[in-house]
Amino acid sequence: MTPALAARLEAGGRIVVRAPNWLGDAVMALPALGALRAAFPSASIAIVAVPSVAPIFEELTPAAQDEIISLPNARNEASILRAGRFDTAVLFPNSFRSAWVARQAGIARRWGYGGSLRGWVLTNAVPRPSGRVHQSIYYLELIRRLGFAAADATPNIQVTPETRRRSADLLERVGVAPGTPVVGMAPGAAYGHAKRWPPSRVAEVVARLHARGAVCLLVGAAPDRDAGRAIESSLPAGIQPVNLIGRTDLRLLAGLLASCHAFVSNDSGAMHLAAAVGVPVAAIFGPTDERVTSPLGDHDILIHQVFCRPCMLRDCPIDHRCMKGITADAVVAAVSRRLDAYAAVMPRSEHG
Repeated sequence: MTPALAARLEAGGRIVVRAPNWLGDAVMALPALGALRAAFPSASIAIVAVPSVAPIFEELTPAAQDEIISLPNARNEASILRAGRFDTAVLFPNSFRSAWVARQAGIARRWGYGGSLRGWVLTNAVPRPSGRVHQSIYYLELIRRLGFAAADATPNIQVTPETRRRSADLLERVGVAPGTPVVGMAPGAAYGHAKRWPPSRVAEVVARLHARGAVCLLVGAAPDRDAGRAIESSLPAGIQPVNLIGRTDLRLLAGLLASCHAFVSNDSGAMHLAAAVGVPVAAIFGPTDERVTSPLGDHDILIHQVFCRPCMLRDCPIDHRCMKGITADAVVAAVSRRLDAYAAVMPRSEHG
């Protein structure tokens, strides 16, 4: 990018960023958004995202000072972008459609990775990284290849005071006393059943953590309710997790995760959200590749290596051995280390 173009964007040009469509990818794109904002500290930047993702940018993220535009209907995307009178579009999705819509909207400069037969639609198509690259670094590398400085690839979200208040109110309503060790659990995964650890194993972890005085919160979207019911039906009488699956919006979910002391999750958007708000995660990986989508930072990545993983299949055609090989012992041990660390500092944090 020329110095003249940079000066024009900084002086009054409007930049639109088309965010990824999946929650986990949107979280992993946050460092790239931060790098773009650092390159244009005074420019007008808008984030365009699908409704299932857009609210997360309203928390304290690198996009917090930007305009957030939710796309209620993808068919109207071009007209929404046209109404924004944007000069430049930065496209995180790799699809041909995202580039074509930006062109239809009359956006003069369209930046993104080439490939997917869309290079001719972009005005600046940069080559994709070669080899296996973590998705957060993949997004950050786009900003680097466009000519801007980019540093830390670890996503970070701080929830707003209002979101903390909402989550504290909900925890109080469901009977979670202040100071109680809380372990969040996301038993679902939007990608497919192959990514889901067996509910009976989750139930075993819930029972063992209950025995050591922890409260387990089940969280997730409405389609995960069946997984939550399967867990509850596998538990011994008298042991009941707090089931909040399908009962939170995205921002409230972020607040609840920030209130947890540890988190257990399949490879999912909730896993990335928990890591970004600062919760240590025991991340269970089966068919997907932890080298590409693991949470970055101090987390426990749990795998059972078999010949067929990572297969990236939505449903296992054989016996789900990659997930069944991950034991409840391994998950409980990972979570217990985090709870022990919390217990070691809790007296100082609560009593000063």
